[in-house]
Amino acid sequence: MPKAPVSPAAPASYEAALEELEQLVSRLESGQMPLEQLLSGYQRGAELLKFCRDRLEAVENQIKVLDEGSFKPWTQE
Repeated sequence: MPKAPVSPAAPASYEAALEELEQLVSRLESGQMPLEQLLSGYQRGAELLKFCRDRLEAVENQIKVLDEGSFKPWTQE
C-alpha cells in the first residue's frame, strides 16, 4: 500500500511563504521538473497562496478594527 504524501509544514511567516512561493514559481516556469513534481509543486503553491491570502485578510481585518469600522483604502501620495 503506497504511503500518503507528507505535506510540508506551514510557513513561519507571510514573508517566508512569499519567498517559497516565488522560488516554486521560478522552478515551475523553468520547465525542467518531472510531471509528478509539477503536480506536487502546484499543490504546494496553492497552499502557500492560501496561506498568504489568509494572512493578508487577517491584517486587513485588524486595520478595519483600528480604524473603528471605517475602512479607508491606502493610497500612495
